[in-house]
Order: sequence, then structure tokens, then C-alpha cells
Amino acid sequence: MNCEKYIKDGKVAVLYSPNFGAGWYSWNTDTPELLFDKDIVAAVLDNNLDKAEEVAIDKYPTCYLGGVRDLTVKWLEPGTQFEINEYDGFESITEISSKRYLEA
Repeated sequence: MNCEKYIKDGKVAVLYSPNFGAGWYSWNTDTPELLFDKDIVAAVLDNNLDKAEEVAIDKYPTCYLGGVRDLTVKWLEPGTQFEINEYDGFESITEISSKRYLEA
């Protein structure tokens, strides 16, 4: 993955789409850069979703950007392992360390 991450106060910004419809990452799993792209994050933090969409179209022209209007930033500690969960386009972030696994 070749992408400069947006880091503030020692935490990494992660983009996801927590509303029903089209997912941000779940519809573009082959492009993990969409989770971290510093220019898209900056536009979302500025509440400028038009700019976020323009940047995404310019940098990732083959990606599906249906979830761009619902983008939200979650702040994670560097090195945190996580997964994007999705149901009907509604994405959520689960930190791997917070999961409880069953064992046989």
C-alpha cells in the first residue's frame, strides 16, 4: 500500500462509511489506500465532501465512490490491527484486540 496517512495527536485517521447503502471500503477492498488517504481525510475533516469526492476520483479513478457522502473518521493508535465490518453498506470498525474469539 502506497499512501501517506493522516496522523494527528499521534493517532492515525481511518475512513469508513457508517450508513446503509454503499460502503466506502467494503465496495473497494482491493484499494486499502481509501481507508487512509491523507488528502481525502483532510477534506472530510473540513466537512468538504465534494472535495473528498474530487480527490478520490482523481487518485482512484476505477473505485466505486458511493459511500463518499457518509464518510467518517475514526482515530486509531498506530499499529492497531482492525477490520471493517459491513452489513447492507453500513460499515463499522472493530479493533482485532477487542474481539473475543471462541476456541474449541
